[in-house]
Amino acid sequence: METIQPKDREILRELARKQRDYAHSPENDVIMKKWLALGAGRRETPTVRLLFSNFPHEVITPRMRCEGQAAREIEATLLGRLVGRELFDDDTPIAPTYDISWDTYANPFGIESHITRPDIENPQGYHIDPVIEDLETEMDKLKGGSFGVDRTKTQARFALVGELLGDILPPRMVMGSINAGNMTNHLVMLMGMEAFYCAMYDCPEQVHQAMDMACTLYEQYYDFLETEKLLLPTCGLSPVAQESFAFNHELPEENVTRTTQCWGFLESQETTAVSPKAFGEFVFPYQDRLARRFGLLSYGCCERVDAIWPDYLSKWKNLRKLSVSPFNNEAQVGEFLRGSQVAFYSKPRAEYVTRRGSLDEDAIRAYFKEVAQHASGCLFEVAQREVGTIYGDYERGRRYVQLAKETIDRYWQP
Repeated sequence: METIQPKDREILRELARKQRDYAHSPENDVIMKKWLALGAGRRETPTVRLLFSNFPHEVITPRMRCEGQAAREIEATLLGRLVGRELFDDDTPIAPTYDISWDTYANPFGIESHITRPDIENPQGYHIDPVIEDLETEMDKLKGGSFGVDRTKTQARFALVGELLGDILPPRMVMGSINAGNMTNHLVMLMGMEAFYCAMYDCPEQVHQAMDMACTLYEQYYDFLETEKLLLPTCGLSPVAQESFAFNHELPEENVTRTTQCWGFLESQETTAVSPKAFGEFVFPYQDRLARRFGLLSYGCCERVDAIWPDYLSKWKNLRKLSVSPFNNEAQVGEFLRGSQVAFYSKPRAEYVTRRGSLDEDAIRAYFKEVAQHASGCLFEVAQREVGTIYGDYERGRRYVQLAKETIDRYWQP
């Protein structure tokens, strides 16, 4: 493994000390109380965050100082943990540890997709170059997938961080929510959206075969995680999909041996335009098989969930977070979730912060007033995702978070 040079080493240790200090600060205590209340099912103070996963070139890259590649990877992680507090003053909790996960993978079809991205900085769009043109005649290209773990890589990373930062930030093994949310995504990335939609009409048997193949591979992957003793607790300050956290009072904090003791994640944003009946035919039966393997569950990304809630998603008694994107009837979703254990995980419209020019503060207040009213009576978590740029203006992000918090505090009712 690459040696960390003395100059880079001191930069990393300086950042580690900063993370440790933030983790033990009174501000972090206040934020942790919000998350603990949410995880305990108490409707107290909603959490509000501005997530930078689509614009790290503006908040991470410009602030990096390390020169070695291994050092830069650790530096990027440390800087990322501090963005919510240093730049935006949002409700991102900070751990007094350097968290590392097992390097595992699961590929359900044994064939790689091919996509083309524009040659620009931080491209958001891409074009799928189909490797399957006609599922009915090319079903044999789907050979069943594979899964595994790179123990050596994970253990080497753990040892490096321990030696480098362990006296400041002890390395900690964590596990994110168990993922199976990408069954339809894998198919679309191989075929393209139009071909996938046509296949549901032209060759439904092959679509079912492909979905069953993916579902079976994930079931085998879960068995592998259990057999290989790769499972870890998914509670407290552990990540769950869609950039949230696993605070809860239902899952074990130690001695996890089965996936039914863990948090899982499902979604199917690729089928958001099909009818609820088609979703129920081609997607839900396979998701339902996997949902039974989880202790708790998050659902959704950018898709509509309002139309499929009554007949499908509401059947999962272990569901605890529901992604509510702007494409939903948010008032209706609020009615569905009000008084329940399922958090209204709001993904607000991004254009209010990405629009050129100064922030339209009145429009932002009016928008978050509506969101807060729709989510009143619900466990409420706000994560501003799908942001492509804040034009490198950190104060813009901070002000946006401030406006969202102030408005939610005023209009959201427990």
